[in-house]
Amino acid sequence: MRSDAAKRGLERAPHRALYYALGRTQAELEKPLVGIINSFSEIIPGHMHLDAVAEAVKAGVYSAGGTPFEVNTLAVCDGVAQGHIGMKYSLASRELIADSVEVLAQAHAFDALVFITNCDKIIPGMIMGALRVNIPSIFISGGPMLAGRRMSADSKTVERFDLSDIFEYVGKAAAGTMTMEELAEIEETSCPGCGSCAGMFTANTMNCLTEALGLGLPGHGTRPAVSAARMRLAKAAGVQVMELFRRDLKPRDIVTAAAIRNTMTTDMAMGGSTNSVLHFLAIAHEAGVKLDLHDLNEIAASTPHLAKLSPAGIHFIEDFDLAGGVQALMKEISDKLDLSVMTVTGKTLGENLEQAHVRNREVIRTRENAYSQRGGLTVLFGNLAPDGAVVKSAGVLPQMMVHTGPARVFDSEEEANEAIMRGDIKAGDVVVIRYEGPKGGPGMREMLTATSMLAGMGLDDKVALITDGRFSGATRGSSIGHISPEAAEGGPIAAVREGDIISIDIPNRKLEMKLSADEIGRRLAALPAFQPKVNSGYLRRYAQLVTSASTGAVLKGD
Repeated sequence: MRSDAAKRGLERAPHRALYYALGRTQAELEKPLVGIINSFSEIIPGHMHLDAVAEAVKAGVYSAGGTPFEVNTLAVCDGVAQGHIGMKYSLASRELIADSVEVLAQAHAFDALVFITNCDKIIPGMIMGALRVNIPSIFISGGPMLAGRRMSADSKTVERFDLSDIFEYVGKAAAGTMTMEELAEIEETSCPGCGSCAGMFTANTMNCLTEALGLGLPGHGTRPAVSAARMRLAKAAGVQVMELFRRDLKPRDIVTAAAIRNTMTTDMAMGGSTNSVLHFLAIAHEAGVKLDLHDLNEIAASTPHLAKLSPAGIHFIEDFDLAGGVQALMKEISDKLDLSVMTVTGKTLGENLEQAHVRNREVIRTRENAYSQRGGLTVLFGNLAPDGAVVKSAGVLPQMMVHTGPARVFDSEEEANEAIMRGDIKAGDVVVIRYEGPKGGPGMREMLTATSMLAGMGLDDKVALITDGRFSGATRGSSIGHISPEAAEGGPIAAVREGDIISIDIPNRKLEMKLSADEIGRRLAALPAFQPKVNSGYLRRYAQLVTSASTGAVLKGD
């Protein structure tokens, strides 16, 4: 066992003394030592119950012959971090989480790992760390939050909503179409308890894709946080990690090129968050697998979009779960998947899918009745984004799939938000938010406040927004992010001026400004050298090391 390095032999007497100080017995030390890497936090609704999940996991490990030790990584709540300096730290935290997994697993010589995760950057950070350490591992998420509920004004129906609605209601309140009393009522009911926010935002996208990747048991992505089924699944994960240990089945045996392609194909059918692109580029990099933005367009072109969940549709993750969840969706597109890939069940994907079936055709459509015959994410290229930009095309209204308009240029998220709140943005405009990329932000902030206010003001069918930053999974509308190269690296987005005409053509995967190559070059040459916005602490180091969004915003040297 790997743990023998810390517990066996005469010279390890001091080490054993420390284990005994923890109340462990000699019999426990003779078993495999399993690290339970938890991201429990009292500041994140998606993580506030993970202490209970950990207890269920430990019970499973004990029952299957292992000795569990719970340790922790950091976690950032993207909802709380939105719209202020906190969001600069969100994406940057992904690399810290991956590093902390490596440190914890290697320093304590664990024999196997169980990862307890739930939200946004924590999921990919843990996957990256698991691939780096590469010992038998399994993932168990805390599960999705239930949708908020309230009676309609006529008391005849129950209305359901989630956090994305709240962000949009801010725009309605600013526009005077919703009262502050109505907003206050929904504030208190939209997030009814623990779990990752109820729509197909980044957290639930990544949890569903962890299941599709084969690192989580069936149901990992969709069983509600408050359900007993979630706790049973946690116990099952604790049991199963011991089987993975006995078989010596490791993350790199599971996360292969075929498995990553399966996962991105599932993402296209599911209409997931644009952030999945950023994270799976980084995961593929850690796994030693080639994946680039052109691959994603090729996958999208052959994958039908079968599920449209909030914010793009009216259904929530709890509905997706009742409809059969990730396994049922994958079975629907099984002819496009490599069914021979291995999963943490110890079975192939094809064997797992034998038991799956769709239970609700309103939530998971047939191929013939697909929302679109093309997948839910699209990568755009052009003179404004030579290395690519990403849009959740599943969430774009038909009338905004092609749009041309004048640029309204802002060099920070704050400037754009202030202009939107003042009512300065008009129908037809293309809002440009730049110097918010991985290096320029630094940290590549999400523009959820801006996109939500535009939607709340009724402008999501009239105004587009483009940025070298990124978007929350809760964003909808013609919102194009990850523009690469970013402004801070001298990308063409830095050359855009107020009033320049921007052309967006999502069906033909084009993003361009109506300027000649010579004019773009002259403008870029005349720009002063980029001055970092942060000159101290972790963000300074992050900005110095981070690479482009088009390569997953991984750090140089990783």
